[in-house]
Amino acid sequence: MTTENKKTAKLDPDNTIAFMGVEGANADLACRQKYPYMRTLPCASFEDVFQAVADGQALLGLIPIENSQAGRVAEIHQLLPKINLHIVGEHFQAIEHHLLAVKGATLASVKDAYSHPQALMQCRSHLRELKLTPHTYSNTATAAADVAQWNDTSKAAVASALAAELYGLVNLAPHIEDAKDNVTVFVAIARDPIDPDPVKEKVLTTLLFTIRNIPAALYKSLGGFATNGVNILKLESYIPGGVSSSAQFYLTFEGHPKDRMVQLSLEELGFFCKKVTILGVYPADPARYR
Repeated sequence: MTTENKKTAKLDPDNTIAFMGVEGANADLACRQKYPYMRTLPCASFEDVFQAVADGQALLGLIPIENSQAGRVAEIHQLLPKINLHIVGEHFQAIEHHLLAVKGATLASVKDAYSHPQALMQCRSHLRELKLTPHTYSNTATAAADVAQWNDTSKAAVASALAAELYGLVNLAPHIEDAKDNVTVFVAIARDPIDPDPVKEKVLTTLLFTIRNIPAALYKSLGGFATNGVNILKLESYIPGGVSSSAQFYLTFEGHPKDRMVQLSLEELGFFCKKVTILGVYPADPARYR
């Protein structure tokens, strides 16, 4: 491929996926693993990711919604209803932390470790064993980039293997995460919805709903899922604007809205709700069922 062709491919929005962070971040790694044929577009904020997709700068965006160690990313639930985008997929990303340093550094020479607060917390025991002083950073990959620039054998970053590759660092201690089941769940967003076939693959539906301000409304609204045997995978509540009478709920369940049992469940849900908004119908990541 010529230089001109490479430049054209790089600018092709239909071959671009946006993420929040910088090159080498775990979100970047997740994009490359889920969609290896696409180029990644770093964005400064989640809002910028949504906007890049809405404006057509990127075909897809990949957004984290929860981590097995740190919990949910609450900010996402506030943003999803504001922009008319759709969830079109999910991805389970194993989070692996590595101790990265410049060439010539050794475990004996390194004294300081730089990374995002969550990464440092998730490697606390290993960092203590290595007798390293932790220093918080805005992003794991940014820490890796700065360690490379400093070229100081006493400093290291806790970051991904991709960051080591991109910034020319040596992996002094691979897999220093304390918990080996550290996983972040991402959802892919797009301007247009998709319609997966539940016969060919496991299908999930995610929606937002606001219940009516009556006694036992939440209990009653979910009764149809139990009655009709529809499996709920995720239910979270949050209060937009701090108004408790308008509590909203984020719900993910197995099944397609065209399924008869799902239709009956949604009818009962709607009876006790002021508003129900389907955010996406999409195939489940096979990792969910391993």
